[in-house]
Amino acid sequence: MHTQTTADHLSELPQNTFTVQQLTPIAKDHVTIVIPQQVTTPKVGVVIPALNEEKNIEDVICRLKDLGFYNLLVIDGQSKDNTIEVAQKNGAKVIVQEGRGKGRAIRQVLNNDYFDVDALVLMDADGSMRPEEIPAFIAALNSGADVVKGSRFLKGGYTYDMSAVRRFGNMVMISVVNLVWSAKYTDLCYGFVVLNKLAVKKLAPLLESESFEIETELFIKALQAGLVVKEVPSTEFTRKNGASNLNAFRDGLKIFRRIAREIIYP
Repeated sequence: MHTQTTADHLSELPQNTFTVQQLTPIAKDHVTIVIPQQVTTPKVGVVIPALNEEKNIEDVICRLKDLGFYNLLVIDGQSKDNTIEVAQKNGAKVIVQEGRGKGRAIRQVLNNDYFDVDALVLMDADGSMRPEEIPAFIAALNSGADVVKGSRFLKGGYTYDMSAVRRFGNMVMISVVNLVWSAKYTDLCYGFVVLNKLAVKKLAPLLESESFEIETELFIKALQAGLVVKEVPSTEFTRKNGASNLNAFRDGLKIFRRIAREIIYP
């Protein structure tokens, strides 16, 4: 079985254009007739960083394909299980990342032309995020945003996977970021996000994080780069199977350090 590497620029990725129906009302003889029209939406690529997610990745990929998303890239963090084989069997393209850490995986994707798409979705491989929410992200992108981030704390959002300690830490970090950068974020450490081409171009050379602090850095640097950022409500579930790769204490410290670094060296 052949596993693609960074050198394989995935030129064979199918570039589908998704369409949605727009209902156009037309008045005729005092009766309103609703005529469906086909409206072209952006080409979408979905990136899924994964590490030892063989029990979860199939469900994520299948749900995405059921929704019409076929440009799927799993960037594998050198898994010890069968994540690569399961992802390939279900129709996703796989790249083995250089080095380790979620931050490195995302930076590698943003700095390489793996996709020719208008919207790049980043989401987790553990089944905690709902692919069914992606159309709401794309709608926000179409309304003028460059970066659309999911928020578990907007009205309509929720999390089933956050302890009181993590929730408190998250709120403290949000408050600091909002104060320093005059932002109005309601969530900061959640990696369900969609970027347009401008955002990818501007953020790719700026990001430095190697681990889970990548989302916080991305959202701060989006503000610094003058990008338009919008939030949409999102529900986070507990992972479907297995143990999380996130360590609340260790990775929380990394996030605080990243915020401090951005304040000191803007």
